[in-house]
Amino acid sequence: MSAITVHGRSRQQRYSKAANWDYLAQCAIASENTQLFGNGDVLSYEEYYDHMEKTGVSGIMVARGALIKPWIFTEIKEKRHWDISSKERLDILKNYCNYGLEHWGTDTQGINKTRRFLLEWQSFLCRYVPVGLLEVLPQKINEKPPPYYGRDDLETLLSSPDCADWIKISEMLLGPSPKDFVFLPKHKASMSSG
Repeated sequence: MSAITVHGRSRQQRYSKAANWDYLAQCAIASENTQLFGNGDVLSYEEYYDHMEKTGVSGIMVARGALIKPWIFTEIKEKRHWDISSKERLDILKNYCNYGLEHWGTDTQGINKTRRFLLEWQSFLCRYVPVGLLEVLPQKINEKPPPYYGRDDLETLLSSPDCADWIKISEMLLGPSPKDFVFLPKHKASMSSG
């Protein structure tokens, strides 16, 4: 059996426009005997099930949404929003660092590689707004999150768009960074819908 994945946004659009799920519905009809998986802008279980129901796709790929909130798959499976605590989020980062150290090693090179990947990921993670702080559910992936104070200092730190704060988080998990350490995220996607 054949399957294809189609993203509802062109490469040229980057993240400046919303994914076109009407186009994906047309693709699902045209694909006839081939499974078609849609992709684009899914950050909540509501969006997941709404797109499944309205488009006729065989399944949905979740990409950026999983980088922003990796627990999205639990939310989809359980059809609920998870008001995940800052401690639970930090535990996810701890596990991530442990996997990185297991893979790249615990020497200086392995720690630095793990730190860089963690910091790159933080450029997505900081966009999550905790469910308990949202005025309207669900959070939309292309809406720039407003600055906010979390329910504790860690939640506020995890939401910071400042690279220096991401480095602080990495130091909580991996120890002090090298004195000459500099980090600039490679990811430059727009977080606005305009």
